[in-house]
Amino acid sequence: MKKILPIISIILMTSFALPPKKITIWMIGDSTMAIKDPKAFPETGWGMPFVQFWDSTVRVDNRAKNGRSSKSFTAEGLWKPVIGNMSEGDYLIIQFGHNDESKDKGERYSAPEEFKANLTSYITQAKSKKAIPILITPVGRRKFDETGKVRDTHLGYSDLVKQVAKEQNTLLIDLDKKSQELLQQFGKENSKWLFLQLNPGEHPNYPEGRNDNTHFNELGARLVAQLVLKEIREMKLELADRVVMVKK
Repeated sequence: MKKILPIISIILMTSFALPPKKITIWMIGDSTMAIKDPKAFPETGWGMPFVQFWDSTVRVDNRAKNGRSSKSFTAEGLWKPVIGNMSEGDYLIIQFGHNDESKDKGERYSAPEEFKANLTSYITQAKSKKAIPILITPVGRRKFDETGKVRDTHLGYSDLVKQVAKEQNTLLIDLDKKSQELLQQFGKENSKWLFLQLNPGEHPNYPEGRNDNTHFNELGARLVAQLVLKEIREMKLELADRVVMVKK
């Protein structure tokens, strides 16, 4: 009987182990992350393939939208339903910067201190709901110098994101750096295969062709999503245990 009791205890503990709590990963950001209308294909935001890498305990709610900045996302009321439905244990992925940099577009532009304040507000509100925010630096654009070295295209806004992460003790993924490394691996010419680069007549959505070095095609979006997932795993978050379809 003494030998049997420990076995029974183990069986009972296994039988009554609770499955992981179901959570939502909320995503707020710009066009590089957003879900695209079919008329925009093959343009693909990296948030689209991102949903495919999670088990059944995770729901991904991608609210990123074309042309939005940390300022306009709130001003247009896009943030309200996100924070209103956020629950304890959820995650909030925040990626802005592309449009905050646009000084010629007043509805989007956020001066450096305003940009930091906007990010801090998202973080503070998420934490008030006992959710877990993750700041992401803006993903790199395809731009190379004459020597074939990929260039920084975010005018210091990536550094501002990193500053906020440090000041607010918030998780950070430096996607700008990681995506630049990816582009460098592909090189100046081959990196075109990751972006919305089309010759005239190549796709019915773009009869005159397209030369876009900011927005991804399906391959580029998937590789960027994998960069984010790899960083999540390397941070050893509990969330990483819910990732599927990614090699360890």
